[in-house]
Amino acid sequence: MSKTLLTTIARRLGVALATILGAAIFSFILLRKLPGDPARLVGGDLADAATIAGIRQAMGLDKPLPEQFLTYLGNMFSGNLGFSYSNGQPVSELMAARLPASAELGITAVIIALGSAMLFASFAVYRRKRGTDIALRTASTLAMGTPSFWLALVALLILSVQLGIFPGPEGRLSPNLNPPPNWSGFYTIDALKAGEFDVFINAVWHLILPAAMIALGPFAFLSRLFRGQLRNSARESFVVVSRSRGLRRREVFLRHVIPNSVLPLVAATSLLFAELMTGSVLIEKVFAWPGVGSATVDAILAKDFAVVQGVILLSAALYVTVSFLADIAYALIDPRIRVGN
Repeated sequence: MSKTLLTTIARRLGVALATILGAAIFSFILLRKLPGDPARLVGGDLADAATIAGIRQAMGLDKPLPEQFLTYLGNMFSGNLGFSYSNGQPVSELMAARLPASAELGITAVIIALGSAMLFASFAVYRRKRGTDIALRTASTLAMGTPSFWLALVALLILSVQLGIFPGPEGRLSPNLNPPPNWSGFYTIDALKAGEFDVFINAVWHLILPAAMIALGPFAFLSRLFRGQLRNSARESFVVVSRSRGLRRREVFLRHVIPNSVLPLVAATSLLFAELMTGSVLIEKVFAWPGVGSATVDAILAKDFAVVQGVILLSAALYVTVSFLADIAYALIDPRIRVGN
């Protein structure tokens, strides 16, 4: 491994650690400046002043903010994200239980968004028809400008209530089915591993609609990005040279234009992947999906500091980890972006 690449890795790692620390500081200060007393929410309206004071002491809210923050950092680096009083369990256990549901939904959405964006953008550029290009841009504009939760409600009303094609807001499985034996936390994978094909089909059936709704925004962004890269690559000199050597247009497009246009999608898809891994708050609530996003909404309403801080840290950690890996992959694939060149 070259010295330049090691320098690149060291710098990216420093930025990643600084980002996580910044997210910790931001979430700690912001949540404690919001109106409302978490101890009162935990104790209830009937709790007396002594009970509330005891709860504040147990939660560490009676200490000065700097001392609270140092305690929080120490617990964070030791893997203790605190206790969720609204759920009655440690935050780390709550995240471990909720993350697989959000991850399965997010990965499915990324696959749908990336696959459809590459397919439709490639088709539009290869056809070189104005109507096809306008149709793609119109679709991406509508997908980017329409609120996903509104589309989710409309899709549920039409495709579930009226047509019965997809299930309603039931979560990950129909109520009459039991979850498969836990191995990965992904119901589709666990069902296949256990040989429960009826559970697998039901899990996929419940995944498609919410994942498609989440994928609309990323599809709009990725399709525009990939379309622009394809158009630029198609005008490069190596395309002219390949055509002059007798290669067919379709062969040149598949073997040269598309591969040279994929690299910018690495960073974009990695960030989308990190974002969707922690759940889509509104979509999860619409479809009653038991993921991190719905847990975040419940924690905000309950003023459960520990859960919200855990979600923010989890999101920041996923962002910087995926971004760090994408940067390293970029440096390995394209030496031009390495530090010092």
